[in-house]
Order: sequence, then C-alpha cells, then structure tokens
Amino acid sequence: MEDREHIVGKSVKRVDAFEKVTGRAKYTDDLCDKSAYVAKILHSAVAHGIVKSVDTKEAEQIPGVVKIVTCFDVPKNYFPTAGHPWSTDPAHQDVQDRLILTDHVRFYGDDVAAVVAENEVAAAKAVRAIKVEYEELPFVLDVQKAMEADAPLIHEEYPGNILKHTTIKNGNYEEAKKEPGLIRVEGWYNTPTVQHCHIENFICYAYMEQGRIVIVSSTQIPHICRRVVGQALGIPWGQVRVIKPYIGGGFGNKQDILYEPLCAYLSTVVGGRLVKLDVSREETFVSNRVRHAIRTHIISYVRPDGSFAARKIECFSDQGAYASHGHSIAAKGLGAFPQLYPCPNVEGDAYTVFTNKPVSGAMRGYGIPQAMFAVESHTDDVAKALGIPPYEFRWKYLMPKGFTDGFSKNKNHYDTFHQCMEKGKAYIDYDRKFQEYNGQTGEIRKGIGVAAFWYNTGVWPISLETSSCRMVLNQDGSIQVQVGETEIGQGADTAFGQMAAETLGIPFEQVHVMTVQDTDITPFGTGAYASRQTYMAGFSINQTAALLKSHILDTAQELTRHTKESLDLIDGNIVRKGDGEILMSLAELATEKLYSLTNNGHLTAESTYQAKTNAYSFGCTFAEVEVDIPACRAVLTNIVNVHDCGKLINPALAEAQVHGGMSMGIGYGLSERLIFDEKTGKPLNNNLLDYKLSTFMDHPHLEGHFVENYEPTSAYGTKALGEPPVCSVAPAIRNAVLQATGVAIDEIPLTPHILFRRFKEEGLI
Repeated sequence: MEDREHIVGKSVKRVDAFEKVTGRAKYTDDLCDKSAYVAKILHSAVAHGIVKSVDTKEAEQIPGVVKIVTCFDVPKNYFPTAGHPWSTDPAHQDVQDRLILTDHVRFYGDDVAAVVAENEVAAAKAVRAIKVEYEELPFVLDVQKAMEADAPLIHEEYPGNILKHTTIKNGNYEEAKKEPGLIRVEGWYNTPTVQHCHIENFICYAYMEQGRIVIVSSTQIPHICRRVVGQALGIPWGQVRVIKPYIGGGFGNKQDILYEPLCAYLSTVVGGRLVKLDVSREETFVSNRVRHAIRTHIISYVRPDGSFAARKIECFSDQGAYASHGHSIAAKGLGAFPQLYPCPNVEGDAYTVFTNKPVSGAMRGYGIPQAMFAVESHTDDVAKALGIPPYEFRWKYLMPKGFTDGFSKNKNHYDTFHQCMEKGKAYIDYDRKFQEYNGQTGEIRKGIGVAAFWYNTGVWPISLETSSCRMVLNQDGSIQVQVGETEIGQGADTAFGQMAAETLGIPFEQVHVMTVQDTDITPFGTGAYASRQTYMAGFSINQTAALLKSHILDTAQELTRHTKESLDLIDGNIVRKGDGEILMSLAELATEKLYSLTNNGHLTAESTYQAKTNAYSFGCTFAEVEVDIPACRAVLTNIVNVHDCGKLINPALAEAQVHGGMSMGIGYGLSERLIFDEKTGKPLNNNLLDYKLSTFMDHPHLEGHFVENYEPTSAYGTKALGEPPVCSVAPAIRNAVLQATGVAIDEIPLTPHILFRRFKEEGLI
C-alpha cells in the first residue's frame, strides 16, 4: 500500500530564501568584475527629429573615455525587441523596427549615441559633452490625434500611425440593437501610461570569449535574447551566449530586449573587453518600456432585466514610438470583451497606434488591467442605469460554467465566478455594507465595489508554447533540474522543485533547481511571461521526471532482482509495492550505478513538451473606500482578492503573488501616471520622488483568498497566477467610489485633480 508524502500543495520555504534575506544572492551587478568598462547612453532631447550631426570631439578628450559610438557608426540591422517566440512564418514575426542607435529619433529619450569609459564619472561627463544637432519634426502625444489625417507620420510604412487594426464580430450588432425596449449605455474609459518600477533596474554586461559574445543580463527571456542579439549584430545566433542570474523583478519590462544588443556591440568595438551597461531609474522610466495607455469606448444595448442584446467596443492603444509587443496587448483586451459577459451580438475594433511617447511593451496583466477597468467600470454603469445592484448583475451574467471560447478552445470547467464572488462577499461583509452605504449625503462617504477578471495561461494558440527540462541524478540521490522558464523573484524555482519532487518520489530537499539560465547549457525555453511558468514548465517537468524515474527503476530492477513493475520510488527510497518494504535508498542506487565496474551509467533525462492547450483563470476583487469630497480624496480602507488559479503548488507563494498584484493594482487605480510636457514631449515625473508609486502607507490590510478548482488540462492542476491579481483592483476601487458618491469616474488614477473635475461637474463641490 502506497504511503507517499505529497509536496505539491504545501507551503514549503522558498529555495532562495536564505540567500536573499542574507544578501548572498548574486545579481547581475554583483557578478560583474570591477575591471569592466562603463557604458552610458546619450538619449534624444527632442520628441521627434532627424539627427543631423553628432560632435564628440570634446567628449573624446575627457580622461578615461575609451570609445564613443554614434547612430552613424552602428550596423543598420533592424531587429524586433518583443519577448515572443520566434516564428518560421515571416508574417507571424514581430515587427523589426529598432536599431542599436538611431538617427531618426521618435520620442524624448530615444538612443542617439553611447560612451564606453574606464569609470562611471568619465562616462557621465562624456555623455554631457556630446553635442547633437537635430532637425526637429512635429510630434504627437495623443493616441486619437495621432490617427488624424494631418498628424505627423512617425513611421512612413504605417499610414495614420496605425500599427495594426483588428476586428471581432459575432452575430448582428446593427440588427440586434433595434430590438424594442432596449436601454443604451455608453462610456469612454481611459487608463494611463505607467512604469513597472521593479527594484532592480535593467542591467547587463558583455564580453567576448573564443570569438563569441557572452552577455549576462537581468532578463526574463535568455533564449529569446540570444536570438535578438544575433539579429541586431547580424551574426549567427550560436555565436551569442546569454546568462541570466538572479533578477530583481521584471513585471514584463524585461520581457523585452532592452540594451543587450547595444552592450554586446560596444564590447566588440573595444576588442571584446568587458563592458557594463547599468540603466538609471530615470532611464528605466522613459527608455525601457511602459504599460500601454488605452482609451476604450463601449456601447451596450441592454434589456430591462439586464441581459445584453448587443454590444460594441473600440480600443485605442498608445503604442509609443516603436512596435515592441505591438498589437498583441490591444488584441488580447479586445478578445476578453465578448467572453467575460457573453453576448450573442458583438462588434469590436482595436487600434494600436504610434505616438511620440516612450515605447509600450509587456506589463503584468498584458492588456487585461486596461480591459478590465473599461469593462468592469462599464458593468457598474450598466447596473446603475438599470437600477440593478452591481453584485446581482454580475451574479446573473458573468461567464457561466461550460462556456468555451471558439478561438482558444478555453473552457470554464466550473461554476468558478459564483464560488469566488461568494467567498469575497462573505469576507468583506458586502451585503451589509452595500446597504449601509447607499444614499449617503455627507462630506465624508464610504463605498464598496466589486469587479471581476478573466485571464488565460500562456500564449497558445497565438504563438508557440514549449518547455524543455533536464534532470540529472547525483551520487547522493539528489537531482539537478534545469528548465528554460526563469525565476524572476516570484518563487518559480520553489514551485519547480515541488513538482519535480512530487513526480519523482523524492524529498523536496533533494531537488536542486538551477536558478541561473545559460543558453549554452539550459534546455531551450522561452522564459517568464504570460503567466506560463508553472503551467508550461509543469508539463516538461512531469514528463522528464517520469522518464528519469523509469531509468531509476530499471536500475533498481538490476540491483534488487525485483521486477520493475513491482517497485516504486517513495520519499527517496526504492520500495516494494506489495508491502512497502524499503529495499535500498536512492543514494545507494545512484552511487552503485555511477561507480559500478560492471554496469556503469549516468542517470539523466531530458525532454521537450509542446503545449497545445490554454486555461482560464478567474476571480474578483472587493474594495472599500472612504471619500473626502471637499478634499477630493479617496482612501482605500479594505480590499480582498479571490482567485481560481487551479491547484496551488505552494499556497504561501501564491498568497505573496496576490499581495504583490494587489499592491500594483492599488497604485494603478489611485496614484500612478507618467506625465509628459505637451510642448516638448519630455517626461515630467520619471523618478520615484515625483511618480507616485503606492507604498505600505497607501495600503490597507491585503487579503487574498483562493478557490482551488483543479485545472484538467494541466500536469499538476495549476494555471495562471502571477498576473491575474492586478487585473480587477482598479475597477473595484472605482466602483466603490461610484457607490460612495454616485459619480462615475471615467479614468484612472483617481487622483484629487481627477476627482475634483468630476465632483465639480456633478455638483458635489
């Protein structure tokens, strides 16, 4: 009889906990030799223009300056930067519109020249001494103004500055809206440009070794990085080696190729010497990536009972100056619209539009925080117009059990929305508070709001989904595990170790997950993004562990003279299934096999799994606020997130992910916004003093709960967790303000100046 201890589902200590709390964990900067040259970038001081000349004479005279490279010196190999899997189909490849340095600058902060110096002081002085002559061109910062006929053209090959436009159409919207008795509800909803604000800014260093370029980078996507550097430099991809050590957060910013190609190129022009490029916080805000600001227009035709007859949506996504992840963000948000509240007659358009602003890329939630703010704000607006309580409306019309998306084939296997909503409602005492807060008239008012979210897992069927894993048995019975999925601070290595231990049948402590990815030795994988880590890696870990276990039991058969079918590996021991007797330890087996004079062997396993499934994650947020109307201030006083992300591999890690997402969502809803000077295009608050990142002082107690519905398509029953927690926080806060004041706010963050404008319009002040 099997007596197996299950490690999946337990809150075991993080495998990297000791190193991180003691400061022993080595990040990119810790690993770089002190002899490294220092590189710094000269960024454009105009929002749009042509570089006519670059005068480097004065800069070159500064002691310590080794090399200055300008936009006129670099290879003219256009390359993509998005962290997407490569496609052999040219039509499905990312837009190649970036150069290592450019003479056509398209936003304030674009990359014009770079300095390599012996030290940071010399590099900084040299950057300041470079003189650039620009032919300034008109620029545009507003996403819809950029589409007008007389708007400045940012890329000649994209008329109207439209990178891409896609549509969705189900049923017959035009006919359906003619149904008698329908109520029309319309709204515009705006989300801002924000930055990821990870603790560790982007940093990399590069050098040459045996004719190859080695790059050590704080990246989420080492294998993709290798390919893009090869494209940028015009060299075979195998001549590039990328190493990813511990990383201090990414949130999608490092799911883009940022400055690895530049750093690699700079190393080649100084004889392969070690060159370090460490980006400042101010540069990170502007010259890395930002979240897409998206303007959304929704029209709903609704029956008096709340059922939707016809719906239409338009999304205008501010891409910034270059394509990066491009239209995939807007398209994902558009795709979510007909799924959350199924309606038989839907039309939708999504436009991704170039502007002369910093480049928008991937950020936690990948279009769904923007979509959920619009959709869930609109849902409350619909409920208000009909006089139906917002919780009741969602209860009746959210995606039902059994719903299947026609494109992805994702299916809602459970009554998950009702389960999540019931749990959140009970925790926050929603019913009592909703009644209590209705109809308030004082200067200080309270409100409670709710918002739901939908999220998928990984990128199939849009793009390739693959994961590879290698496992090696050591002499002491422990194993090494390598996967291409990357630890970026979220606790992935711990989850990987738990899954491997579970399938193999060995103690968790005997699993060593190799946290450093190295494209020379790490099996191919596409990295950390799209909430794919545990879902996708789970397939290859499970498959590889099963192969290794089979090899181990083959050896056990040789050594014990029992049939393979009668043996099992439990808790690190070879046991007989019939009576559970321990025949030998795995350590004894490994030592014997590795040092046998008659049947020597090295027990390893490696496999690749291509996933052709996806999975929905679901959940909701309840938020409670106190609004000071004369002060035009909303304070969040209570919040709970409830998620169905399948089986929890490690509940403590899951809760930490939720808390981090809630924090990010609070900042998104209440304070964060990157502001630009309309006259120059210059960012005005690209630092952590002026950019109002939320802190513990802005947070109430963060409460995260889970509904564990085992995902049937998953190797371990798990699915998306890392990104969903951020998606529904901002609309829940907005809807709480709506209940408190009766004022529907059409944009975030809910700063005092936005509240002032709307309160004044509605006659509250």
